[in-house]
Amino acid sequence: MSKRLQGKVAVITGAGRGIGAAEAILFAKEGAKVVVNDLGGGGDGGGASKSPADEVVAEIKKMGGEAVSNYDSVATTEGGEKIIKTAIDAFGRLDILVNNAGILRDKMVYNMSPEEWDIVMKVHLYGTFNCTKPACVLFRQQKSGRIINTASESGLGNMGQANYSAAKEGIVGFTRTVARDMGRYGVTCNAVRPRAKSRLTISPELVAAIERAKTTGAAPPPVMDVIAKLPEPNEMIALVAYLATDAAANINGCTFLISGDQISLYQEPIPIKTIYKKGFWTLDDLMDIVPNTLAAGLVNPAPPKA
Repeated sequence: MSKRLQGKVAVITGAGRGIGAAEAILFAKEGAKVVVNDLGGGGDGGGASKSPADEVVAEIKKMGGEAVSNYDSVATTEGGEKIIKTAIDAFGRLDILVNNAGILRDKMVYNMSPEEWDIVMKVHLYGTFNCTKPACVLFRQQKSGRIINTASESGLGNMGQANYSAAKEGIVGFTRTVARDMGRYGVTCNAVRPRAKSRLTISPELVAAIERAKTTGAAPPPVMDVIAKLPEPNEMIALVAYLATDAAANINGCTFLISGDQISLYQEPIPIKTIYKKGFWTLDDLMDIVPNTLAAGLVNPAPPKA
């Protein structure tokens, strides 16, 4: 294998398990020195353990790579700064940041508590900023750097995930703007929406539903058919490594879907229909015109039940 990240130093958050662990191992195989960050908490953000990060570091060292652990939380400003400082203290520089740490607190919006909203925002959206800001201070000085943020298809709308969806789509907007802020300094910032088996796709709620189905003899949730076809994390993260290479210098501000057998570049949102009027629109105007213009052909994605 070519060492396409030889000499680079990467920070990968949430790298103790799943997609983040697969990214850390692939980056190390490609020659990067890796800071494996993981608080070691549960899928809901509770608890902490050094074992997940340490186990990935041990695996990287076993195959001859270089890596160090970091256990700070991305959810605080201080945690983000310490994560980036770990790279400087251990390896003397930073070239790549992969913002991957995440948790779930799934609830229907009418049942969601402010605490369940806040903690998901803190880990995903704030966490992405908390690590990106200090990394960009360094990248601006050295006039180079790669940032890859982890968004989600849930950001396009997913029932029961108002907090997660909002945070993930916020990351996409953040990515577009950081790309413009930092592009002049030779830094790129892109986002990926991954499809893979992980503890976030196979959530505790889903596991509980499967167990209930086994106990009652009912059919398993239909989503299990979808999950069974998802790739393993190591089968779908090659594009993340590609975006971290020097070859990807012209890719900036983009969002990609990544899966085992599929990689897609998303089109940026554009207006698809427009109506004009000399002067300003009134409600009377819109009552007459919208049904046959802007709203023509639109289908309610969640129509009321009979």
